[in-house]
Amino acid sequence: MTIKHLFPLRLAAVLMAVLALCLTVARPAHAESIAVQRASLQADGSGWSLDARFDFELNPNLEDAVNKGIPLYFTTDFELSRARWYWFDEQPVSVSQTIRLSFQPLTREYRVSTGGLQLGFPSLKDALAVVRHITSWHVIDRNQVRGGETYTASVRMQLDTALMPKPFQVDAVNNRDWTLGSDWKRFNFTVTERAK
Repeated sequence: MTIKHLFPLRLAAVLMAVLALCLTVARPAHAESIAVQRASLQADGSGWSLDARFDFELNPNLEDAVNKGIPLYFTTDFELSRARWYWFDEQPVSVSQTIRLSFQPLTREYRVSTGGLQLGFPSLKDALAVVRHITSWHVIDRNQVRGGETYTASVRMQLDTALMPKPFQVDAVNNRDWTLGSDWKRFNFTVTERAK
C-alpha cells in the first residue's frame, strides 16, 4: 500500500480518538451531582417503607438562591418492577415525594417541608441534613406485591425546577448550575414475609 492509501485511515483513526476523548471529557454533571449512598426497604404495619441517604452539596448559585428566599424542591422517585419473560415488566409501584427547602428572612430560619409537615432549622447545613435523609417513607402496600417474588426497587432524587417560580424555570433551562440529580439506584427486594 502507498502512503496515499494509508493517509485516510490514519486521519479517520485520529478523528475517532479525538471524538472519543471529547465524549469522555464532556460527560454531563447531572449523573454525579447527587449520589445515592444507601437505600433499603423496611417492613411497617401496612407494607414497606423506604429509608435512603443521599449525598450532595448545593453549588454557590443554589445556595445564594435559597438565601434570597427562593424555594428549592427536591423530588425523590421510587419504582418497583418485576421482569416478566412473556410480556412487559410489571410495575406495581411508582411514587414520588417532594421536599421543599426554603429560607424565611424575617425569622432567619431555614424550613424543610413535605406534605403537611414543616420543620425549622437555624442553619442551611442542618436543613440539608434532613433533605438528604429519607426516613420511613411508606412506598409499598402489602396488596401490591406477592410473597416469594423478587422485585427490582429503584430510587433517585433530583432538584425539581418545574416547581420553582416561572422566571427561575427559564433560567434553569439555560444554566447548568440549576441541574442537580442522581442516577437510579437499583436493588433487589424479595418479599419473604408479609408486612404485619
